[in-house]
Amino acid sequence: MNIIDELKWRGLIFQVSDEDGLRKHFETPGRTLYCGFDPTARSLHIGNMVPLLALLRFKRAGHDPIVLMGGATGRIGDPSGKDQERQLLAYEAIEANIGNIRTQVHALFGKDTRVVNNYDWTSGLTVVEFLRDIGKHFTVNAMMAKESVRQRIERDEVGISFTEFSYQILQAMDFEFLYRAHDCRLQIGGSDQWGNITAGTELVRKKAGGQAYALTFPLLTTASGAKFGKSEKGAIYLDPSLTSPWDFYQYWVNVDDRDVVKLLKVFTFKGQEEIAALAARVAEAPQLREAQRALAAEMTAMVHGADELAKIETAVEVLFGAGDPAGADAPTLRAALGSAPQAAYAAAELPPLLQILVDLGLCKSKGAARKDVEAGAVRVNMQPVADQMFTPGAQDFLHGEVLLVRKGKKHWGLVTLK
Repeated sequence: MNIIDELKWRGLIFQVSDEDGLRKHFETPGRTLYCGFDPTARSLHIGNMVPLLALLRFKRAGHDPIVLMGGATGRIGDPSGKDQERQLLAYEAIEANIGNIRTQVHALFGKDTRVVNNYDWTSGLTVVEFLRDIGKHFTVNAMMAKESVRQRIERDEVGISFTEFSYQILQAMDFEFLYRAHDCRLQIGGSDQWGNITAGTELVRKKAGGQAYALTFPLLTTASGAKFGKSEKGAIYLDPSLTSPWDFYQYWVNVDDRDVVKLLKVFTFKGQEEIAALAARVAEAPQLREAQRALAAEMTAMVHGADELAKIETAVEVLFGAGDPAGADAPTLRAALGSAPQAAYAAAELPPLLQILVDLGLCKSKGAARKDVEAGAVRVNMQPVADQMFTPGAQDFLHGEVLLVRKGKKHWGLVTLK
C-alpha cells in the first residue's frame, strides 16, 4: 500500500495539496519530509504522537523524515489555535526543552533520524536580509487571510502582535531552507497548521521555483466531543516525571469503546486485519477491553519500553487479577495506588491492622474494622487476614517498601515505611 493510501485508511488525512502528485512522489523510496515542533514545554504529549508516528510510518515505508525543533519559532510564538498572545519563554528554558524533546524523538526513531533546529539558519539573518530576501514574497493581504491571523484580528480586545503575525513567514522559511538543503518536499502537521504549511509551499515555489506539498491531520476528538489527549490531571506527557508510565497506560486502557478503533488506527502499527479483529471483540465482549489493552500495551512499550510495560502488566495482574504481589515492582504499585488513601509509619512503630484500616479511612472505627476482618473482607498483600490482632512487620512490606491493604473489591490503601 502506498504510504498516502495507508494514511487515508487510518483517517490521518484532513487536507492535502495535490494528492495525486504527492502519491506519485512517494512511490520512489528515499523521499524527504518534515514536521516541526516548537519547544513550548519540557516534554511532548500524546497529541504530538500523531505527527511523530506519521513520520515514523514514512520512515518504515522507506522514506527520510526530519524532525524540526523550533529554536527560532519557539522564541516567537505560533498564534494558531490561540485566542491571545503567548507568554514568551526564556531562551534558557527553550534550549532545555529542545534537549529533552530531542531525547524523546531519538528514543522513538533511533539516532539515525535527523533532528534539526531552525535557530541554526535564522540566528545569523539580519533584519534587512529577512525583509528583502524573504518578506518580499509575502503579501499582507494573503497573510491576513490565514485563519490563525484572521480570528485574532476580528477580536479587537486581543488583536495580534507583529511578532506572532510574522510567525508564518518564519515557518515558511524553514520549508524553503529544507527544500534547498535536503530536497524536502513535504511538510506535515495538525489541521491548525494548514495556513503556515501552505505559506511554505508558496515560498518554495516563488523563491526556489520548486514543487512542495502540504498535508495535515484532522483534529482528534473523543466520542463525547472533547479534545483528545486530556485527562482529569491535564495533558498526558511522554516524560515519566510528568505522567507516570502507570497513568500513561491507564489513559489508553480507559478510552471509550466508541473511540478505541479510531485510536488503534492512529496510534498503532497494527494492520487492517488485526484492527478489524479487535473491533469485532469490542462489539462481542466490550467488558474484556481487549482492544484498549492492545492499544495501551503498544503505546506504553513504544514510549516507555518493554520492561516498563512488563512491570505495569504485572501490577495489573496483582491488583485486578490473581498475580503474586511479590513479583510486582514497588514504584509501579505506588503509582498505581497514587490516588488511594496512604499512611506511613516507622518500622518500629507499626500499629495493628485495625488501626491501619482506620488511619487509611477504609473503616470508620476499630469496631467496624474488626467486623470487616471477621467477615473476610480485608486483605493484606492480596492475602485474606482472619486474625483480628494481626500487626504487620517490616518483613511484610513488598520489597521492603509497600504494604497493600484492600477492603472489599474496590477500596484500596497503601502503607509505606518512613
